[in-house]
Amino acid sequence: MPKVRYEEMLPHEIVAARTRRAVAYLPIGTLEWHGEHLCVGNDAVKAHAMAVRLAEEGGGLVFPALFWGENRESNLMEADHDPEGKIAGKMGLPRSNFAPGYMETSPAEQDQFYVRLLVHMLQQVESLGFKAIVVLAGHYPLLRHARAAVELYSLRGKARAWAVTGYELVRDEIPDAGDHAAGWETSLLMVLRPDCVDLSRLPADPKDLIGVGGRRPPQQASVEYGERGLRLVMDRILAKVEELLSIAR
Repeated sequence: MPKVRYEEMLPHEIVAARTRRAVAYLPIGTLEWHGEHLCVGNDAVKAHAMAVRLAEEGGGLVFPALFWGENRESNLMEADHDPEGKIAGKMGLPRSNFAPGYMETSPAEQDQFYVRLLVHMLQQVESLGFKAIVVLAGHYPLLRHARAAVELYSLRGKARAWAVTGYELVRDEIPDAGDHAAGWETSLLMVLRPDCVDLSRLPADPKDLIGVGGRRPPQQASVEYGERGLRLVMDRILAKVEELLSIAR
């Protein structure tokens, strides 16, 4: 397979790869509870692994995943989806560690900071010679921020930028695509990073799951389901990349 991880490449390798296909992938995610069976970095780990496969198959380069900077008090399992402190307890932490205000900036300020950070990243990637940029949001709530950043960047930016998570592209064929650590995400990670999955940690009864949500429980996850979903998501992202390149300035 060709080298596609930007940070690991030599200058002449970058120039050659960018000349062949001036596409950059920016995986973003967070550090968040994803059940007892998936790694806490699932979102960015998943997005980065998918980006690597996209670049290996369709050309382009993958930038390091961003795990930091997002809102830590909203749309986060530990912060606002754990009223009884069960997740905090599993992590060996007091619930008070995630009390409102613990970040010392408001949720709105955190959101604004993150959007500015993403615009900064887009501008930096443009300066490195790329014509199309795909922001791949593994943590679904970050899609709003990524889309806002793309809009702001596009006011002056020269590259064609697009933000996507993946599941929203395939719900016409896979209605239960998109969940939190349930059958969809678990199946994808089983394909992309099996070393970050341990199904033996799952309870026998889905009713005993903590901080997991979706139509298909993770007990029904499978490599076959993950491969089907991944293939369809990748096909549709690669089609969009072709469109971006066709209209790039």
